[in-house]
Amino acid sequence: MQALVGLGALLLLGQARRQQPESWQGVLFASQLGFALAAASAASSLPAHWLAGGAWQEASAWLEQAHRLLGQPLLALAVLTLARHWHWSRPAWGRAILGLCAFFELFRQMGHLADYRLLLELGSLALLLYGGLLHGPSSRPLRLALAALPAFVGAGLVMHGLWALPAFVVPLLLSLAYGLLLWLLLSLLALQKPQE
Repeated sequence: MQALVGLGALLLLGQARRQQPESWQGVLFASQLGFALAAASAASSLPAHWLAGGAWQEASAWLEQAHRLLGQPLLALAVLTLARHWHWSRPAWGRAILGLCAFFELFRQMGHLADYRLLLELGSLALLLYGGLLHGPSSRPLRLALAALPAFVGAGLVMHGLWALPAFVVPLLLSLAYGLLLWLLLSLLALQKPQE
């Protein structure tokens, strides 16, 4: 289900990209990349559960790591830039992606990858909430951010073994969270004014 939500988000953001000026192409591409990683991670995890060992499970683990350490922070940065009405160029988004990759490798080399993952997850959740708060206490972006946060937190608690629920709950929670996140991004995009 999470893979279908990710693919649907790719299509909707692709349609939105065709209607937006150049100033919003970078944030929409970064959003598409984040949803593509979420969809690929979910799609690869299905066969990995049935296939014992091998390259498929390695690829699935790699995609899951890319989804959590690159895709989710990119989506949170997209919410922040749209909420703040910032116009980041495509090269700026490229630097953000390279920076996330460099920090991943740095923390991996230092042996603190679990700490880095937790820091990124908490930071991403904070950016979602902040992006919603920027539009006022009764705004649609805040309501969407507040609705997505418990789904992301619940999925994270189950993935980290802190909440004893069946594993099938994680994709359901992430599907809900990503659907709400897509709605949040499209709502923020609709609030944008043309760049002067």
